Amino acid sequence: MRRRDFVGALGGTIIAWPLEARAEIATKLPQIAVLSAITKKENSPLIAFVRGLKELGYVEDLSVDIVYRFAEGHLDRFPVLAAELGELRPGVILATVTPAAVAAKALTNSIPIVCPLLTDDAINLGLIASEARPGGNVTGVSFRTQGLASKQVELALQIIPGVVKIGFLVNVASGVIIDRQELEGTCQRLGLEAVPAEVRSPNDLDAAFRGMADDHVQAVIVLVDGMLFSERNRIAVLAATARLPAIYGFRDHVDAGGLISYGANLTENFHRAATYVHKILKGAKPGDLPVEFPTKLELIVNIKAAKALGLNIPPSVLVRADEVIE
Repeated sequence: MRRRDFVGALGGTIIAWPLEARAEIATKLPQIAVLSAITKKENSPLIAFVRGLKELGYVEDLSVDIVYRFAEGHLDRFPVLAAELGELRPGVILATVTPAAVAAKALTNSIPIVCPLLTDDAINLGLIASEARPGGNVTGVSFRTQGLASKQVELALQIIPGVVKIGFLVNVASGVIIDRQELEGTCQRLGLEAVPAEVRSPNDLDAAFRGMADDHVQAVIVLVDGMLFSERNRIAVLAATARLPAIYGFRDHVDAGGLISYGANLTENFHRAATYVHKILKGAKPGDLPVEFPTKLELIVNIKAAKALGLNIPPSVLVRADEVIE
């Protein structure tokens, strides 16, 4: 190679490199921030969310950057974790539970927030203006329908003869009270005694179940909550040890050994949340995306857990079940 050709080629390389660097910066991956109550993403419904993103063309670490923060069941950590994610200025925040959405919303009115588990109380909490037109920077999928807690109480009456006292496990740190109000109102209407077992952290669970056992409750309703969901394996063991039939809002509790669940399909909600994120990354405003509702409530029964408790699940319940785990 002649000297001037070599110098020309070398000069071309020197000139081209900054152009390539600038191109790499220009094609920075879109970033999704995930604020979760659940400890490990591989053991949570986040798998369904990531799968939904993949179906829409987003592959983690290849075409989209996903940053995670886990509260590990301690919802009081949400404000600090939300602040960490907000400093990253992501394209959208996935707040996996309503308290996470509240914490994120308190920090920003500009970064879009998607919540796959919005409570009916989202309007009163200041997250949205209405389900049809959220209006701000928060939208998502509701996890419940009106009357869900009431139907769980009625289910307890169907599977456990002679119930007069129902305990309920509630995480008072979440700040979400609509399920509790509905449950207590239903028990009052039906002439039942409702016994609350209030917890604030996983460390309170053992005492909560001991207290319900000492109060001789005949059934327990575990209200939907991120911390209680993350502790579902432990809760199933505590309920079985105390010989307390427990009713849950998500089938994941039954898969962990719980007795029976009635509520929305958690995996479906997270999967649907991926579509919201996709639309927002493509330019849609969260305030223009209506809140969606569960398309179906499912009833899951664990026969093995029932037998261990000495319960015979009535045929009228089994015939309605979407799945019976043997």
